Amino acid sequence: MIRVGLTGTIGAGKSTVGDLFESWGASRVDADVLARRVVEPGQPALESIRQVFGDSMLNEDGTLDRAALRSVVFADPGALRRLEAIIHPAVDRLRADLLDRASARGATVAVLEIPLLFEKDLRHEFDAVVVVDAPEDVRRGRVCESRGLTPDEFAAMDAAQWPGERKRGGADHVIWNDDDLSVLEAETAAVWTAITGSTPESAVESVEAAARADGWHVDLHMHTRASSDCLSSPEDVVRQARQVGLNRIAITDHNEIEGAFEAREIDPELVIVGEEVRTAEGLDLIGLFIREHIPRGGTFREVANEIRRQGGVAYAPHPFDSRRGTTEEFLDGVRDCIDAVEGFNARIHDPRRNQRAQNWALAHGLPLGAGSDAHLLSEIGRGRVIMPAFAGPAEFLASLSEGRIEGRASSHLVHLGSTWAKIARKIGMGG
Repeated sequence: MIRVGLTGTIGAGKSTVGDLFESWGASRVDADVLARRVVEPGQPALESIRQVFGDSMLNEDGTLDRAALRSVVFADPGALRRLEAIIHPAVDRLRADLLDRASARGATVAVLEIPLLFEKDLRHEFDAVVVVDAPEDVRRGRVCESRGLTPDEFAAMDAAQWPGERKRGGADHVIWNDDDLSVLEAETAAVWTAITGSTPESAVESVEAAARADGWHVDLHMHTRASSDCLSSPEDVVRQARQVGLNRIAITDHNEIEGAFEAREIDPELVIVGEEVRTAEGLDLIGLFIREHIPRGGTFREVANEIRRQGGVAYAPHPFDSRRGTTEEFLDGVRDCIDAVEGFNARIHDPRRNQRAQNWALAHGLPLGAGSDAHLLSEIGRGRVIMPAFAGPAEFLASLSEGRIEGRASSHLVHLGSTWAKIARKIGMGG
């Protein structure tokens, strides 16, 4: 198994590069994700943080108050070292366990995304080290917008790591990411080929073969340029979906259906026509297997009735998202309007919100779906259901009830892509 160390400067976009490597078949381990897992409630590391830094580091619900902890450790190098002494050993143990599992599954490439790879002197553990870097002003803008940090907080975090020039000097491969996604993908593909000896296309073929053996891989939530916050053409969406080994996709543009129709004309076997409709309550409801456009603004119940009138499936996306979600009490009142629930949405970065959706669906006997909610091509396939083959909405629901959801949260940076799409439309660059 080829071990690839992926690192870079803060906000450079290494997670986006990791997304691409993973879409081409790599088994991926993200140290940032592991660091969040080891401080979840009930984990020994969280209790150690409370003992060392005090009860003020916890929220009322017992979760870690990351903002409070960050304000302490980035103002005090000694405090940062004490925190790292708690977090790093726990992450190292979890990382080693995940690598052992990947090797046992027969993975040929493992990508380990580690921000402090050089700082922790881990270079010797890898067959190749890839560094992703970007101009400081670009990185600052990304981080401050996506994480809600101040420029001073960004500067403190950036200063805690090696500078980009030093990291680039220790790399086997350097990828420069100055916000041109097409260039980034091309550079990443060249690095993949140099490391593995195969092109991304041949890697995708092996992913597709595994999908055929395991069942259909289905992404039930994604967008095209028919949505106001997406610039991806239907042609490119279809191409990318096939490349990452998906057997079916649902095109679910915001309050529009033409992008789904266009995609279905390109690949009728692949595409399920859908629409993500904004209801009068400010919630979203997806209609799958629909035939006609559904205007926004009807009540949740009215939209569900229209979906079913068309012979479609009423699919509740991201029901507990902080911006577009609701409460269990509301859903209890419209339970009869819902045929299936999105149990994993790759654009939700708080795993507890996806877990709430899963819990509610299971408590009410509803099948679970998953989707990338992709607005960028690199996101497609990040959330998927592996399920038996189906034909039409009735078989779909029966198959979905036997499926399993899988997924990995997309980078926070993907929201910048949606923001740029809106800006591009306003200034006439979005087509």
